[in-house]
Amino acid sequence: TAGSCLQPSLHQFGSMADANEEIPESCPGTASENAGKASSCAGCPMQKLCASGEAAKPDPAVAVIAERLEGVKHKVLVLSGKGGVGKSSFSAQLAMGLAGMDQQVGLLDIDICGPSQPKMMGVEGEQVHQSSLGWSPVYPLDNLGVVSIGFLLNNADEAVIWRGPKKNGMIKQFLKDVYWGEELDYLVVDCPPGTSDEHLAATQYLADAKVDGAVIVTTPQELSLLDVRKEITFCRKVNLKILGVIENMSGFVCPKCSTETQIFPATTGGGAKLCEEMGVRFLGKLPLDPALMKCCEEGKSYLAGMHSHEDENELKLAIEQETTGQKALRKVMLDLKAILDQGVPEGQ
Repeated sequence: TAGSCLQPSLHQFGSMADANEEIPESCPGTASENAGKASSCAGCPMQKLCASGEAAKPDPAVAVIAERLEGVKHKVLVLSGKGGVGKSSFSAQLAMGLAGMDQQVGLLDIDICGPSQPKMMGVEGEQVHQSSLGWSPVYPLDNLGVVSIGFLLNNADEAVIWRGPKKNGMIKQFLKDVYWGEELDYLVVDCPPGTSDEHLAATQYLADAKVDGAVIVTTPQELSLLDVRKEITFCRKVNLKILGVIENMSGFVCPKCSTETQIFPATTGGGAKLCEEMGVRFLGKLPLDPALMKCCEEGKSYLAGMHSHEDENELKLAIEQETTGQKALRKVMLDLKAILDQGVPEGQ
């Protein structure tokens, strides 16, 4: 019955791709003419399947996922070229901020090897459950559900040491089997950094699910921007619309003396210049703020919302009194929401 629940375990679902674990690194790919025929295919457990052409056929899960997510109005992938630029922090605070506007929100953490959302949502130690409807998310708020492999680990310090096929299988399971409710306004997908297995899996499995696009998070320095250019190229290669780029950790205003310091100098013009060069939308800058870090550590919302101020007048006053960093994040969130709601084309 829908009310009966079972707790999924990492071992139960983590073994779904054991047969693929020995796929060689030089695999030509299932879509290649040499699939199952190349010398590197020798000894691979998938060789016979690839040679038959069956592996190149569309995955039936794509249609199942599209149907499962039919009730989700907007689906957004949050990407970054480098790790440590604040992508997961932004994903968490975007989800909380939208929930604070009385929206129904889902947050899916597909960073299989480095799941951060259980901590950032304040729900460490919680568990997802299974029912006849599918996997049930963990709810830090009544209108905000979270799913992460972190909820399947017996110990928060346990390492997930998986090759690509296993990670892809887990992502497919999340997309196919999680029940987000009858309707969801926003599904925010927190992806790992880079342009590898998880990103390909997500874009391929969501091919028919009408994804709105991707938000790319960077920091101002060229070392980060180098990889953002690759991320933009990746999105264009897989036909994933780029909703915009956010420059995070852009300056630090001292809370004591109000002096602004550029911790990560934009030596080549930062995110705004990159967006101008590559023809993508610049969503804005977010400054470094110790209060934001504290909120992420404690699983709290950085922005005022209905979950913290039920009285409308009190909420309005709290928003008016928000700090520079909070105002910057709120503007980015509202601009992104408008882009999603209005369906503004890429780059405008």
